Amino acid sequence: MPTVRVNGIDIYHERSGEGRRLLFFNGSGATLETTGPMIDAYRARFEVLVHDQRGLGRSEIPPAPYSMEDYAADALALLDFVGWSSCRVMGISFGGMVAQEFAVVAPHRVERLVLACTSPGGTGGSSYPLHELGPLDDATRGERMITLLDTRFTPEYLANRPADQAIAAMYAARSKLEKNAERLRGEREQLLARSGHDVMDRLPKISCPTLVAAGRYDGIAPLGNSEAIVSRIPDSELRVYEGGHVFFLQDRRAMSEILDFLDLP
Repeated sequence: MPTVRVNGIDIYHERSGEGRRLLFFNGSGATLETTGPMIDAYRARFEVLVHDQRGLGRSEIPPAPYSMEDYAADALALLDFVGWSSCRVMGISFGGMVAQEFAVVAPHRVERLVLACTSPGGTGGSSYPLHELGPLDDATRGERMITLLDTRFTPEYLANRPADQAIAAMYAARSKLEKNAERLRGEREQLLARSGHDVMDRLPKISCPTLVAAGRYDGIAPLGNSEAIVSRIPDSELRVYEGGHVFFLQDRRAMSEILDFLDLP
């Protein structure tokens, strides 16, 4: 059944594909419905386990507050449910924060780890406080979000770059999707949990090979935050791509290199 009761809440999940086992963590506000095409690239090479995180999509919206420990515990309980003792782990943005928490709590269950466009929190630097955009009017919030996606994304820069225009339009459209009050509450609680993320001092507990991938022009998770992560994880490397927070859509090297890294023995 795609919805299971784990860690005290109902979690919607999907498990598909063939190959090495991969646990995939989505970003802020992202669901299986909104990121299906991207996840398909991983399903083509791996057996992927992905879920709508608490408060989002088709998973339960439990009472607040939520913590990063809650998100990691949800994933660990789901891993137990499907019977995976260990797997590769991929986390994007907020998902990268959860992946870090997951890996420091249960390092023996992570075979390889990719942390993309994310931050360690604490002294290593936090990602942009997206919860502070909530009170802004729609137009101002949209403009601010586009610049955060890629610090180069001014009207002048985008004018003659149709590929980047399409990315900006895609994210603008996603932010305008109609949601009921309960769904908005779930998203807000996720952002508040995100604001308390701090694993910097615990990162040395991660013992598996780790790839930290960053966009050079990321306004949400600045490059320096990825450098801080690499400074604390013993067996890690940093790769910087030509793009912003969604560099994997902008730099053609990124996706293939991430897939190849995850598929190594």
